[in-house]
Amino acid sequence: MSKESLLNAIRTIPDFPKPGIMFKDITPVLRDVELCRFVAKTIADQFRNDGIEIVAGIESRGFLFGMMIAQELNCAFAMIRKKGKLPHNTVEMDYALEYGTATIEIHEEEILPGQSVMIHDDLLATGGTAEAAAKLVSKIGGNIKGFSFVVSLDFLNGTSLLANYNEKIVTLVNY
Repeated sequence: MSKESLLNAIRTIPDFPKPGIMFKDITPVLRDVELCRFVAKTIADQFRNDGIEIVAGIESRGFLFGMMIAQELNCAFAMIRKKGKLPHNTVEMDYALEYGTATIEIHEEEILPGQSVMIHDDLLATGGTAEAAAKLVSKIGGNIKGFSFVVSLDFLNGTSLLANYNEKIVTLVNY
């Protein structure tokens, strides 16, 4: 397996979810067990010496590889979800979207003050959701050790928002 194999497995869907968007679809990757292992191991390898205690995955596709990365790093996994999806006491963070606002939340006890956290999602675009996740993790006392993504749309410059929290931003495929 290689990054080229990963690049070849990601398909582009024109005009989804709206005209002019070239959607990068990772679902074909999920059909290949070895490629999934490659993704999790390759990302985990970049963080093995960083003392990661928790991988925080962003809903919903960030859960797919986030849990696998946590297993590779032998650490806990925490879910960052849309508002109203978690059953226990939560902490929330609002953030701007191109068409309005959204809210994400995490169980308040998922990350203890001072714990080392890596934030994972499938795709980095403008960085707004990952930045909101970083604010949320920081709000409850987590120490952000970096970010990981399967895909980055570099032309949208999402890394500029995230570098304020940690400059370690790992992506496997860049467009």
